[in-house]
Amino acid sequence: MRLGVNLTYRNAVHVASEAESLGYDLALAPEGYRSDAATVLGTVALRTRNIDLASGVFQIPGRTPAMTALTASTLDTLSGGRFRLGLGISNPDISEGWYGVPFERPLGRTREYVEIVRRALDREEVTYEGEHFQLPAQGCTATPLKLFTEPVRTRVPIYLAAVGPRNLELAGEIADGWLGVFCTPESLALSVGHLRNGRIRAGRELDGFEVLPGLPVVVNDDLDAAVDAVRGYVAHFVGMGDHKRNFYYALAGRMGFEREAASIHERYAAGDLRGAQAAVPAGFVDRVSLLGPVARIADRMREYMENGATTLVVSPFAATGEGQAEILRAVVAARESLS
Repeated sequence: MRLGVNLTYRNAVHVASEAESLGYDLALAPEGYRSDAATVLGTVALRTRNIDLASGVFQIPGRTPAMTALTASTLDTLSGGRFRLGLGISNPDISEGWYGVPFERPLGRTREYVEIVRRALDREEVTYEGEHFQLPAQGCTATPLKLFTEPVRTRVPIYLAAVGPRNLELAGEIADGWLGVFCTPESLALSVGHLRNGRIRAGRELDGFEVLPGLPVVVNDDLDAAVDAVRGYVAHFVGMGDHKRNFYYALAGRMGFEREAASIHERYAAGDLRGAQAAVPAGFVDRVSLLGPVARIADRMREYMENGATTLVVSPFAATGEGQAEILRAVVAARESLS
């Protein structure tokens, strides 16, 4: 059972170093309201030696394919070949609200984006005529994209974040791994089925494909207190933006929490953040997290691995770097109890 950890920018070096000493396989830097991923990963790359690093994820609408390829090749070189490129189309509010990029036809845009990035990372001279990307620009005689960064290995793995069935199939078809969020063991098994369909479409097997569900973790004998620590995280994702275009809202509905998702969204949209958190059902939080004492966490970890996870990516919910490190140690203890 391999382990990964999601970093927070304030404690990234401390937590990544602790994870490395504990034998974690991977440290991921998220990108969103608080920090970009590249800056965090560059810092961590120079302060660690063995643990692999990944963007979790670079936002596709926020970067051109060329800049993503350049950043990935730089991070892979700085880390000595330890970088894995996690990409995500984000959501309509981020794409259109932050970057002014229309969200229409996200699957086609993702496919073209990944193809350009792969070719650039292979050090090809890239010309491209797609529906979403043209390199060089139409009618232009500019020099095509080509990276001169000296590679340290032949291939940088690419992972895709995906929620819906079609996006999951695309990840299986064109990527080397999948980054999941809000996964129950049961929903993970369904997601693996969609990933397998994508692999079959590409003429490949699922063997060797990375399945990395991301799970909030709180170690606490008081289960109610553990749930409360994660409510705000859930409320943010379910409550943001237009509920008709919110993937996480739809996911909560598919899991049987449609009425509760509507209540969360209504309160969040009205600016009642505490009310939105209070509306988050404990059952939802518990099903998508690792909560409670070590023994309970171990039992849940086993369920995820039995349903197709290759690496469990934990998000330690604690206010300090040392608190996060304590959770990492508890997760290792849980894993060892299963052997």
